[in-house]
Amino acid sequence: MKIPVFGLDGTRKSEISIARAFSETVRPDLIKRAVLSEQSEKRQAYGADPMAGKRTSAHYHGRRGIKHSMMNREMARMKRIHGSGHLHMRARFVPQATKGRKAHPPKAGKVWIKKINAKEWEKALRSAIAATSNDKMVSERGHVTEGVKHIPLVVDDKIQALKKTKDVLEALKRLGFEKELERTAETKSRAGRGKMRNRRRIVRKGPLLIFADDNGIAKAGTNIPGLEPVHVSRLTVENLAPGAQAGRLCIWTKSALEGLEKAEHL
Repeated sequence: MKIPVFGLDGTRKSEISIARAFSETVRPDLIKRAVLSEQSEKRQAYGADPMAGKRTSAHYHGRRGIKHSMMNREMARMKRIHGSGHLHMRARFVPQATKGRKAHPPKAGKVWIKKINAKEWEKALRSAIAATSNDKMVSERGHVTEGVKHIPLVVDDKIQALKKTKDVLEALKRLGFEKELERTAETKSRAGRGKMRNRRRIVRKGPLLIFADDNGIAKAGTNIPGLEPVHVSRLTVENLAPGAQAGRLCIWTKSALEGLEKAEHL
């Protein structure tokens, strides 16, 4: 399989031979498992203090016919405070009482991580990479492919040396991503409480720029809405299939694709 390599001016420069990078069968089920596994590793454990609501002297006398018995007193049988002035016989400890414990609090010891076998994850990654070369799947994700020079798009390594955002933006427009960048530039306000939690705006997922050497491209491409620069060695299934939906529009540098082709673990 031969794929054309384009320069920053949008002209076709050369070709690259690819034998196995895009040859894997697309497995949506494996991709979803891998994405959920990656997302679970980002979860931060949280939980209540195990002793919250239990630090009290409240207790219950449960025998009949003895002094201080709490049975046959026409009151609910729950732990109560004894001999503390206005708190005498005040219910505590139980979930329905004021200042009582929670019935089912979140446990700090809960394991959030969803494991996946290493070989399954690698197959999911290959599957997600293969999906990026499928025009139909890329369009179904909502990307605007009209005008894009080629799918998958391979660019000359000179793009890795760009250090200004405006230079990256101009190069992408010459490569046919103008309408796609217009789509991702439109943001909308998030509904609900998230507006107060440093995620007020929703930004659409745009092209994924995969490079092998960071000579300035990572910083220069970060400020373009929707564009996500990522090093080929740090490529994840979630990068290639956000929301577990495969077929992200990708831009590969020539060296990154060659390195992926030679990678032993894929």
